[in-house]
Amino acid sequence: MKTSRGAWAVAGVVAGLTGLATSYFVAMVMTIRSSPVVAIAELVIRMTPGRWAEKAISIVGHKDKPILVGVILVASVLLFAVAGRLAASAWWKSTLLFAALAGVATWSVASEHNPSGVDFLPVVVGFVTWLVSLALLSQSLVGRPAPTAVDGEEAPAGRSRRGFLIGAGAMAALAIALSGVGRVVGAGRRHVEQTRRLLRLSGVSQPTVPAGARLDLPGLHPWMTPSDDFYKIHTAIVVPAIEPVDWKLRIHGLVDHEVEITYQDLLDRQLTEGWITLNCVSNPVGGDLIGNAWWSGVRLAELLAEAGLHPDADAVLQTSDDGWTCGTPVSALTDDRNAMLAVAMNGKPLPIDHGFPVRTIVPGLYGYVSACKWVVDMEVTKFSEISAYWTQRGWGEQGPVKMSSRIDVPRFGDKVDPGDVRVGGVAWSQHTGISAVEVALDGGDWQPAEISHPPTDDAWVQWAATVSAAPGDHTLKVRATDKNGLVQTGAVADVLPDGATGWHTIGFTARA
Repeated sequence: MKTSRGAWAVAGVVAGLTGLATSYFVAMVMTIRSSPVVAIAELVIRMTPGRWAEKAISIVGHKDKPILVGVILVASVLLFAVAGRLAASAWWKSTLLFAALAGVATWSVASEHNPSGVDFLPVVVGFVTWLVSLALLSQSLVGRPAPTAVDGEEAPAGRSRRGFLIGAGAMAALAIALSGVGRVVGAGRRHVEQTRRLLRLSGVSQPTVPAGARLDLPGLHPWMTPSDDFYKIHTAIVVPAIEPVDWKLRIHGLVDHEVEITYQDLLDRQLTEGWITLNCVSNPVGGDLIGNAWWSGVRLAELLAEAGLHPDADAVLQTSDDGWTCGTPVSALTDDRNAMLAVAMNGKPLPIDHGFPVRTIVPGLYGYVSACKWVVDMEVTKFSEISAYWTQRGWGEQGPVKMSSRIDVPRFGDKVDPGDVRVGGVAWSQHTGISAVEVALDGGDWQPAEISHPPTDDAWVQWAATVSAAPGDHTLKVRATDKNGLVQTGAVADVLPDGATGWHTIGFTARA
């Protein structure tokens, strides 16, 4: 039987997808966090230079991870088709290509944080499935003669084609079924989520927005950001799902003695609470990668004091359960700011995507040097001896938050009634505080705005002002002044290497 090259390509694709499905199934059943595709995607993220990553996010937004996984799947399908075509001439050619793909997956898994032998099992199962599936489909495509039941004559070619179609369809159905079952069986995250919802944390109070912390202006971002609306930035394709009973933190390095803390150990300690605004170093001027929440946890200064810090230590290398790292200044963890191991956000146990069961919160520092979600390890060390995830990609070492302000009302392009127009937004300078906010319309003089007065300098303030806008197009800009008297700079700087600067400026129209 003469078989078209397209049929061989289909065989390769079906076999390849079946292998991906079995590897995913095994990963889910064994509660292995990363299937091979996810491991490859996370390797790509780790190897992407910071500037390229920032450019990709600016183009596609925070759908970058699903798009990356989609690109990997499309590339895989194309390579599977090539493998099928290669099998038409020699079985070993397709085997070599499958082995190369398995090698990439193995490398990706090996590069993750502390992989164990079982983490490689999905790759092995997927590779074996590729070989077996393609071998089975090849039998129909090669057109081996099959004796008839009547007189021993060869079966017609159509029967082989039907056999191929039946086999390919069966394998495709198996791949779909395994993927679905894997999704159902992989209930680890759902169980952790159920555990989280049932937790009742003694000592965690429910948040009440303080008097004077917010202004009455429709359209302003809420002073307290709801947990579901809080921005999420992480490098994990599949975020860690950790049972509280399995979590522990090791503090070691330049200390008098190592300390190991369990989740229950934390809960048994005196909790600290506070309003703290977090923002990402990738937040552009006027961006929304910022939020304010009520955090509850244990002060890190006390834990580090128990370990006994060596006097020459100036950094703590934090490591997440997914292998992400950040280097945090010791001074920021031991001074009077409320740096903590947080267990709750807005009065409830941390959401999984925000670091459940435990994450680090440090006021006044960008998240890339401080806010370690799913934290499991803290090595007390020196900056000269470490290289953290983002700093080795070109970002600054210390990461202090830069003062900034944003216009929320009106939005860019809004149309408003002419005359007195109410404008407003938020401003922040965590651990220093905001003393004043000013606005300027159409390049005119700066005029003062009213600001809210929260009881802490670690949270943002809301601001509001009234400007007089004649009919036509207008430009509005804002700047802040901190409690040290420093005026926010208007010099425009990119988010790389240590945060964006500039005055947020919007255009709006007063109706004629």
